[in-house]
Amino acid sequence: MRFRRIFLLVLDSLGVGEAKDASNYGDNGGNTLGHIKEQYDLFVPNLAKIGFLNTLHMDDNPDVEAYYTIARPNNAGKDSLAGHYEMMGITSNIPFKTFNENGFPIELIDEIEKITGRRVIGNKCSDDNEIIAELGERQLNYGSLIVYTSADSDLQIAAHEDVISAEQLYQYCEKIREITKKEDWLVGRVIARPFHGSVGKFKFTQAGRKDYPIKPPKQTLLTDLKANSYNVIGIGKINDIFAGEGINKVLKASTNMESINKLTSIMEKNFTGLCMVNLCDFDRFGHQRDVEGYAKAIEEFDVEIPMILNHLETEDLLIITADHGNDPTFRGCDHTRENVPLIFYSRNFKKPKKLPIQPTLAVIGATIADNFEITPPEIGTSILEELE
Repeated sequence: MRFRRIFLLVLDSLGVGEAKDASNYGDNGGNTLGHIKEQYDLFVPNLAKIGFLNTLHMDDNPDVEAYYTIARPNNAGKDSLAGHYEMMGITSNIPFKTFNENGFPIELIDEIEKITGRRVIGNKCSDDNEIIAELGERQLNYGSLIVYTSADSDLQIAAHEDVISAEQLYQYCEKIREITKKEDWLVGRVIARPFHGSVGKFKFTQAGRKDYPIKPPKQTLLTDLKANSYNVIGIGKINDIFAGEGINKVLKASTNMESINKLTSIMEKNFTGLCMVNLCDFDRFGHQRDVEGYAKAIEEFDVEIPMILNHLETEDLLIITADHGNDPTFRGCDHTRENVPLIFYSRNFKKPKKLPIQPTLAVIGATIADNFEITPPEIGTSILEELE
């Protein structure tokens, strides 16, 4: 074992240019980081030092302080589950469904109304706060269910706690999760979203949110790590993405800063294994097509880089990557099929440089498995020996 602790940071949606098969998804020209950089004068000196900006054009940086390259997606679909699965060595050939353009099929809405006994309102792609601002009063008055999607592969159900208790909402979501396992309606997550407050002041109950994800189709690297007595820590929505499979410590966080604060707290603990973190704010700004908000989130992350690096011990490895793209300058509000950045940083590296382009995100899982000397995943090739 070369590294005692590995920290994997997933910058949710921060892609760096169209993938080879982008045309299959209607995403020719998508470039999340590139287009943000074109429209906003990004100031990210700390990310620049570790080669992050060089991943846009794969140009050489002789003064770089980390190994850098890009990885190409292979799993079907461009949602968070497909990207995270591939990182952890799982092949997924069936893309999870998204229903951003026209909402969910009327057949699915009919089934939801049938099994819950309640009318459905909404049925569209929307921002969280916008949907309860628009439909919260109606839901409160008539006891209906607000059904919407965030533009990811999800089906979210919101209800005021004074009308439908959180426990009742959870029961509805469990039933809806079962019917949305059908291939035609297969979303990655069903999400219960209880809210409270009065008209004009509705707010989601963050502690009440509950995700019902699809379980990974196969055993993941996380499960193998846990079975070999390594710690596997999930921060942010990592636990939801993998349905808890292989994770033995869960730290919830709903913003980038919450996740980073919990990460640095964990870095002060003594453990051996993997800590995997998802930074979700980037994806939110991508769906909102908010270039400035996305850019500021990148700059805020850049400010935290020195603190994260200072928390690393000599036997630690930091990996920074993304799961897909979400170009805020692109049409619609969906993810974009993009390559992802791949950064490896350690205090012990003697020859950091540009690495060859990696053919799959699974290089991450394969390298982690190689480090901890466990059975490698079914896909991906380790580059541990190249990190000198």
